[in-house]
Amino acid sequence: MKLAAERMDRIKPSLTGAMTARARDLKAAGKDVIGLSSGEPDFDTPENVKQAAIKAILAGDTKYTNVDGTRAVKEAIRAKFKRDNGLDYALDEVMISTGGKQVIFNSLLATIDPGDEAIIPTPCWVSYPEIVSLAEGKPVFVACPQNNGFKLRAEDLEAAITPKTKWFILNNPCNPTGAAYSAEDLRPICDVLLKHPDVWIFTDDIYEHLAYDGFKPATIVQVEPRLKSRTVTMNGCSKGYAMTGWRVGFCGAPAPLIKLLMKLQSQSTSNVSTISQAATVEALTGPQDSIGKMVAVYRERRNLVAEMLNKAPGISCHKPEGAFYVFPSIAGCIGKTSAGGRRITTDEDFVNALLEENGVAAVHGGAFMMPGYFRISYATSTEALREACTRIQKFCQGLR
Repeated sequence: MKLAAERMDRIKPSLTGAMTARARDLKAAGKDVIGLSSGEPDFDTPENVKQAAIKAILAGDTKYTNVDGTRAVKEAIRAKFKRDNGLDYALDEVMISTGGKQVIFNSLLATIDPGDEAIIPTPCWVSYPEIVSLAEGKPVFVACPQNNGFKLRAEDLEAAITPKTKWFILNNPCNPTGAAYSAEDLRPICDVLLKHPDVWIFTDDIYEHLAYDGFKPATIVQVEPRLKSRTVTMNGCSKGYAMTGWRVGFCGAPAPLIKLLMKLQSQSTSNVSTISQAATVEALTGPQDSIGKMVAVYRERRNLVAEMLNKAPGISCHKPEGAFYVFPSIAGCIGKTSAGGRRITTDEDFVNALLEENGVAAVHGGAFMMPGYFRISYATSTEALREACTRIQKFCQGLR
């Protein structure tokens, strides 16, 4: 008897999660492994946010809420969009979900019909194409090469749009490359989208606060307000506030779409945990100084990792504007053999050999739809990063 439904054949497990689990298992078995595969801040949730959650528990704030969130959390989301992005959303144009991933899942599942296309710039986060496929849509990949800073060119977006295009998905700053788009970068992209009124836009701004050297990522509706009526502006607390385990994502979108998302969420997870909602109110409206402190440390780590990787034979590492990842090219390593005798014919061979021989867990570029690269997360201690990069240098020096 067949167990899995046909729809499960359209998707595969998260490859970032698989590498993280593999590294965890090796550590449990006693192997010296430095894990750089997980996109999770190593900082603790700010104290004021934790205290707000404790206060909510003690006050008995533990009952069901409306599917789209309490009024307090929706007002906090509205205030965040106004303060940080200059965007005005009404109460019925915002909602909270169980993580940013649920906002994406809800949006695509509620709107995609079989055969609809979703344009995804690559390299891209591993879940975008899988969610599109689960919704019976077709992912359409548009390559964003390193020589353009891993950023989408307007002419490439224009060429990818067809009568079947339903969605355009943009991650800014980007996982896995750290590439970020300023208002100036987004202007020609918005001009293309204005010419195609049937294309909906999903902008994933989850790494918004993690940008360096004065760079200011913009969001699409901020640059072109005329696109607001067909744009989902998604954000959350996981990265900027070190709240991954609280599972908080939220969005601003047209009221008719919000109703669809609520309808779907009402029959799946329903409301977000009341404790997480209380924590979100404090995160978004309370002191914001913890973000700057984290960003300063991330910037130092980014500089360290990029500098050390560029000294590794066969590796070329672009220094990104945001997020907490680097996405180095390993073109100079392909076709060689490791000191342990492993033939490196693909980027997956590279990360597997690196893990087995030198104890560094990273994710191969093919997982993000761009082979020939690998992703490192520098959301871990500076000491661990320095040691990991030293091991990568040693691994590359041993290639023959």
